[in-house]
Amino acid sequence: MGLEKLKKTKRPRIGLYSMGLRYYWDQFPGLRERLIGYGTFIEEKIAGFSEAEVFNYGLVDCPEEGAKAGEYFNANQVDLIFAHSATYVTSASILPLHQRCKAPVIILNLQPAVRINYPKTTTGEWLAHCGACPVPELTNAFARSGIGYRVINGLLGLERTPEISLADETTAGRPEAVKAWNQVEEWVTAAAVRAGIAGSRFGFLGNTYCGMLDMYSDFTMLQAQTGMHVEVLEMCDLDRMLRQVTADEAAAKQEEIREFFEISEDSPSDPIARKPTSEQMDWSARVACALDRLVKEYDLDALTYYYHGALGGEYEKLQSGFIVGLSLLTARGIPCSGEGDLKTCLAMKMCDIAGRGGSFCEIVVTDYEDGTILLGHDGPFHLAIAKGRPILRGMGLYHGKQGTGVSVEAKVRTGEITNLGCTQTADGRLKFIISEAESTDGPIMTIGNTQTPVRFKTDPDTYMDAWFAEAPTHHFAMSVGHNASLFEKAAYLMGVQKTVI
Repeated sequence: MGLEKLKKTKRPRIGLYSMGLRYYWDQFPGLRERLIGYGTFIEEKIAGFSEAEVFNYGLVDCPEEGAKAGEYFNANQVDLIFAHSATYVTSASILPLHQRCKAPVIILNLQPAVRINYPKTTTGEWLAHCGACPVPELTNAFARSGIGYRVINGLLGLERTPEISLADETTAGRPEAVKAWNQVEEWVTAAAVRAGIAGSRFGFLGNTYCGMLDMYSDFTMLQAQTGMHVEVLEMCDLDRMLRQVTADEAAAKQEEIREFFEISEDSPSDPIARKPTSEQMDWSARVACALDRLVKEYDLDALTYYYHGALGGEYEKLQSGFIVGLSLLTARGIPCSGEGDLKTCLAMKMCDIAGRGGSFCEIVVTDYEDGTILLGHDGPFHLAIAKGRPILRGMGLYHGKQGTGVSVEAKVRTGEITNLGCTQTADGRLKFIISEAESTDGPIMTIGNTQTPVRFKTDPDTYMDAWFAEAPTHHFAMSVGHNASLFEKAAYLMGVQKTVI
C-alpha cells in the first residue's frame, strides 16, 4: 500500500578507492590489475544500494596519489568514502587523502578467498589476500591524526574466481561475505539518510502545542547540527492554497482517499467516533489538495504543524481537516508530524529516506496481560507500513484540541519494528534514542487513533524505566524492521549522539 513519492530523495555520493604499494606492480605482474578488478566489483555492488553515485578513484599507492585522491573526492562532494584495503600499503600514502577530504571513512578489509592455496601460493598470490595487514597501521595513523574511522571485516563475496587466482574465490554465499555486504549496504543507506537530511526543507506550519516543553527547539540549532532548513509557514499560506482548489481536484482526491482508506461506521464503543459525514469527507479532501499545493510551492521535504485557532474561526476549521491529507503526504515521502514536533519530524524523515516508514507515535497505554505497550497517536499515519487498510473515523472532537474532523485508525503491520526518538540534551545537542521490538496483532481501541501493540525485549515496566531514563520527548517515529544498526550508523555520520535500549 504505497503512493508515488512526491520528491526524489538526494542520492548519496560514495567515494571508493583501493590501496596498494607501488613497488609491488613491477615485482608481481598482474597484481595491480587483479586488485583494480576487485575494486570494480565493489563499485558495482555499492552502486546497487540506495541508487548510490559511486566515484571510484582507483588505486592509491603512494603519498602523491593519496593527495590527488583527496582532491578528487572533494571535487565530487562525496558523503562517505570506502577505503578498500586490497593489499599492504604504507599509511603515509593514505593519510594525505583523509587530511584533505573530511568525508567519513570506512575501511573495507574484504579477503577474496576463505583460505589461500597453501601448497601453491606465491608471494604475489599472498599479497592479493593480505588486506588485513595494513589496517592496524592505518587505524593508528588515523587515531593519532584525529580522523574517525570504522572497519568492515569479512569476505569479498565474488561469484566466480578470477583466472589469475590460485585459490577458490567464489564466496558470495559465505556468511562472512553476506554479513560484510549487509554492513556496507547499511553504511550506504545511512549516507543516504545523512545526505537526504542535509539541505532538506522542513515546513513549520503554525506553532508548537502550548506547554509541551519537550517539543521546543531552536531552528538554528537544528540546521547547524543536521543541515536541514526550516521554512516557517503561516496558516494564511495554506488558506491561500485552499482557495485555489477546484471541484475536480477535490473529487479526484476523494477517490484517492476511498482507495486507500476504509470508511468506518459509528464506533461500537466511543460516542465521539462516528461514521464520517459527507461534509467531513469533502472538507478533508479539499484540505488535502491545499496541503499538496503547499508542499509543492515551498518545495518541502517534510512538514510539522499545529494550530488550534480561535473558537469557530476559519483557521480552526482548516486545521480540523489536516489528518487525512497529512497521512497521504507522509506515505508519499513527505513525513508530517503533529503538535509542532520538529525533532520527531526529523526522525520520521530519516526512517522514510531509509525506506522503513516512520509513523508518528507516543505511548498510549500498557497491556500487562499481553506484555505489550500500545503506541500511536491521533494522526498522521504512514500508510505504507499499515496492516491492511487504515480506517477513517469522524471525530466529534480532537482530544486536547479544538475542532472536529476525520481521523485515521490503523496499526503498523505485525513483525519487527524499531522506534527512533529524537530528543535534545541540556547542552543543546540532539540525541537519538533507538529501540528494537516486535509489533503484535493484539486488539486496539476503536476511537479513531493509530495504535500498534508492541512487545519489547523486556517487560513493559523495565522497558519504560530504560526509555524514560534517557529523557526522551513524548513522541517518536516507528519504523518497520530491526534497524538499530542502521540508525546507529546514520547517527555516527551525522555526528549526533545516540543510545540503544
